[in-house]
Amino acid sequence: MEVILKEDVANLGHRGDVVKVADGYGRNFLLPRKLALQANLANKAVIEQMKAAAARRSATEKTQAEELVAKLGPMVLSFTRKSGENGQLFGSVTSVDIAAALEAKGFQVDRRKIQLAEPLKALGNYDVAIKLHREVTAQVKVKVLGDSAEETNAPVPVAEAALAE
Repeated sequence: MEVILKEDVANLGHRGDVVKVADGYGRNFLLPRKLALQANLANKAVIEQMKAAAARRSATEKTQAEELVAKLGPMVLSFTRKSGENGQLFGSVTSVDIAAALEAKGFQVDRRKIQLAEPLKALGNYDVAIKLHREVTAQVKVKVLGDSAEETNAPVPVAEAALAE
């Protein structure tokens, strides 16, 4: 089955491409979700208009993404989590947490665009990639800190204990 993609589909193609897919994939996934049109003569005539519109839309999305990269560049997101003695977190920092922190600062970023291979499960500084456009990727600095409750429960050094008495 040949279909015309209305949106970018991972591992398949970009908006406006004519691709050949399995019948079931096209009928059961792409067409019901409005990600593609069946490639018949009437729809093939519309392809050129779709490609021109897609090119214009992609250009505006790219400029918006580049503006957002400039705003996200100096940003540092800090997360405080409970951690063990060796710096391992009891929980983790996920793409959902990063998206929520960005939204709290006024940036609308879809969590699926945040590229974390796996959740952050240790204390430290990380660079997290956010794919805003197929040609534009932003880097955001993420700091994962231990909670302050453990620091106050830390044993008092011997020299300070002697002074307190």
